[in-house]
Amino acid sequence: MTPKSGLFLMSSCVAAIAAVGSIFELSSGNPQLGTLTTGIILAASIPLTGLMFYAAVRDARANQ
Repeated sequence: MTPKSGLFLMSSCVAAIAAVGSIFELSSGNPQLGTLTTGIILAASIPLTGLMFYAAVRDARANQ
């Protein structure tokens, strides 16, 4: 594993945590940042999680 793939993996984890947090905020009924902002964070973090994870795996395989 290279530092680059580690950063991709860390970014994927942060985006996944943001997605889960947004889901909990939206399910509570009264999100602190507002429904629109929390929804935007959720909509952006789900694909970002997948893309960063894919980039981490791709980079790790390329550097084996």
